Amino acid sequence: MELRQLRYFVAIVDHGSLSRAARVLHIVQPALSQQLQLLEEELGALLLHRSAQGMQATDAGKIFYEHALAILKQVSDLKSAVRQSTDKPTGTVALGIPQSASGALAFPLLTAVRAAYPDIVFQLTEELTGNLTEQLASGRLNLAILFDDGQLGKFNVEPLVEEEMMFITRSDSQFACKRKSITLAKALEVPLILPSIQHGVRPRIEQLVQQAGLKINHVIDITSIAILKSAILADMGATILPVSPLLAEIERGEMRACPISDVSLSRTVTLCSSKNIPLTNAAMAVAKLVLELSRDLSNKGQWLGTKSLIAT
Repeated sequence: MELRQLRYFVAIVDHGSLSRAARVLHIVQPALSQQLQLLEEELGALLLHRSAQGMQATDAGKIFYEHALAILKQVSDLKSAVRQSTDKPTGTVALGIPQSASGALAFPLLTAVRAAYPDIVFQLTEELTGNLTEQLASGRLNLAILFDDGQLGKFNVEPLVEEEMMFITRSDSQFACKRKSITLAKALEVPLILPSIQHGVRPRIEQLVQQAGLKINHVIDITSIAILKSAILADMGATILPVSPLLAEIERGEMRACPISDVSLSRTVTLCSSKNIPLTNAAMAVAKLVLELSRDLSNKGQWLGTKSLIAT
C-alpha cells in the first residue's frame, strides 16, 4: 500500500467520480482505475461502488476513508514539523470545537490565530462532542475542545474554564422563572429541550439529575443547536445549558437565563490533544493561544457564566 493510493482513494470519494478525481490529480483515468483495483485486491474488499449519484464508498470503503484521512493528515504534520521553525510556525492546524462552545470561542479564536500566526493554515471544525473525540484519537484533529466527563484519560488535557449551566426560556415564556433563581426539581417539572446524548453537555446534566435523586420526565431531544433555539423561541419548553450557545438571543432580550439555586450545575471545558501523536510547533502555538484567549475572555466577562481554570 502506498501513500499515493490513499490520496487517490480520498480524491475519488471526495469528488464522487473517477473522471473528476483524475482531473484534479492530473493523472489519466485508466491509471487511477488500476491503482484502485490494486488497492482493493490488497485489502480483499470492495471499497467503492457505482450509483446514480456517482462513485460511493461501501461500508469497508467508509472505514478505509476515515483511516486514510488520518494517515494523510499525520504525514502532512510530519512534513510541517520538520520544515518549520519555532519562531515562525507554519503548516496546517485542525482544531475541533463543540456546537455548544463555538458561540463563545470560535470567532475570537479565528481572529486571534489569523493575527498572531498568519502563516498557519487554521482549520476550525464544529462537531458533536462524540465525533470530535473520535477524530482527535485518530489524528484527523490536532486539538479539540472537549468537556471533562471523566473519560478523557487517553488525551493530554488542559482545563480552560468552569462553565455554569442555567435554566433558559423565551423571555415571556409560560415556563419562565417567577423568581431570580429556580430549584432543579422545579426546572425538571417543565418540558425540557435538550441536546441529544452525543453532545458533551447532556451526559453531565443526566449525571447531576441522577445524583440529586431526580428524573427528567419530559424531554425533547434535538441534535442541532439552531433547531433547539427555534424550539425555545416557539415556547415548546425550556432548556438547561451554558449561556454561551444562546448568548445572542439573551443579549437581545429574546431569552432569559435563570440560575439553578440548589445544585452546582456546571461543566469543565478543556483543551485536548493526543498522547500518541506529537503536536507540531504550529499546533503548540495555537494551543498556547487557546489557553491565553480562554483566560482573557473569562476574566473580562466576555465568556459569560465561566470561571477561568488557567493560572495567570
